[in-house]
Amino acid sequence: MMNDTILVVDDEPDIRQLVKEILEDEGFRVRLADSGEQARTQKAEARPDLILLDIWMPDIDGISLLKEWNESGAELPPVIMMSGHGTVETAVEATRQGAYDFLEKPLSLAKLLLTVKNALEASRLQKENLRLRQYTQPAPDMIGRSEVMTRLREQIKRIVNHNTPVLIEGESGTDKESVARYLHAQSNRAEGPFVKVSVSTLSSNDAAADMFGREGGSETNAGFLDRAQSGTLFLKDIADMDIATQARLQSAIEKQTYTRKGAREAVPMDVRLVVATRYHLDERVTEGTFRDDLYFQISVVPVKVPPLREHYEDIPELLEFYVNYFVQQEGLPYRRFTTAAQNRLRRYNWPGNIRELKNLVQRMLILGNNESIELNEVDAALGDQPGARNADDLRNFDLPLREARERFEKAYLEYQLKQASGSVSKIARIVGMERTHLYRKLKSLGIDLKS
Repeated sequence: MMNDTILVVDDEPDIRQLVKEILEDEGFRVRLADSGEQARTQKAEARPDLILLDIWMPDIDGISLLKEWNESGAELPPVIMMSGHGTVETAVEATRQGAYDFLEKPLSLAKLLLTVKNALEASRLQKENLRLRQYTQPAPDMIGRSEVMTRLREQIKRIVNHNTPVLIEGESGTDKESVARYLHAQSNRAEGPFVKVSVSTLSSNDAAADMFGREGGSETNAGFLDRAQSGTLFLKDIADMDIATQARLQSAIEKQTYTRKGAREAVPMDVRLVVATRYHLDERVTEGTFRDDLYFQISVVPVKVPPLREHYEDIPELLEFYVNYFVQQEGLPYRRFTTAAQNRLRRYNWPGNIRELKNLVQRMLILGNNESIELNEVDAALGDQPGARNADDLRNFDLPLREARERFEKAYLEYQLKQASGSVSKIARIVGMERTHLYRKLKSLGIDLKS
């Protein structure tokens, strides 16, 4: 607790000074702000462990500021609201926006200290529980037994124990994060932390301090690289990183050291860097919005995550996984997709990829009443979205001959299976193949007779 930093935001100087003296007597470090604008700056620079936030300020009210911080997506410490003109409605709104507690002025000093200590302890317990859950959960896996997913897993296993940065490319919604977590779990860094950073949420005012940390006087504020030491740092949306931070990251990768903002001595970098993007970074390099030297460093080992339409045979397994996920994590009632519903979803093109499938499963579990999810429900959920796979999808003349042939054979044999109600002997007669050869062909194309 002696190292905890508290940010006090209040436009009344007497209250700011009084609270500062009380908290410092208890061993806390204290930062002060007299407006919303100063509060934004101090929060970015000091990374406080707790914020005492007045509701009524001249430039912005505290509840609006709290809402702004919540919507930014950045990590937020416990916030205790203060007000001399509070109402029940104000307290309820503050709590609804995520405030830990609400204190009325004039402040009871005993209640202030008790609330502060309880909030810090609750925050510590929450972080510890999250850390323990990460260690007790089974190692993440990538779902799917299709040929493309099998090849992807094999590629990752070949590179897991190299320290080279990894670039994960894929369309929006392909769940690139699960690939990064799988890589981390399979590596010799699996016991270390996995730190995820959405680059688009980094503070525009001080992204370098967010990433590399800050030193000032006797204080050290850890950055994401500090937190990822001995583990993996996953940078999502790397294309959104500003040029100045790109330059510092490029230097850190090259030297395998980094320097916190305001510090002189470099810190050894014991971090595996994994970055992800939905864009073609080479095009960003040409446009001048992404540094070519950083691009060459992170693209030594590119990993391409396939869109869902390229491994639609994994859809039944993905549906089952997300049904179980929402049943266990959110307590939703269990429902099973019928075969007809699954086949409809296998013919859908999934422009939103895994994210779209996950959202559809959640919607089906929330809105439906029956144990089975029928074809008409799926049709209604998909509406007029373009998705049905038809013969035109097979006429892609840009594919290599072997892949084009495999796609046609797979679609052809799946159609014959449906027409013959799954009878292999009937299909063998229709297509003119011996049954043993047909079984081999079905297996090589990843067609599951049971489904």
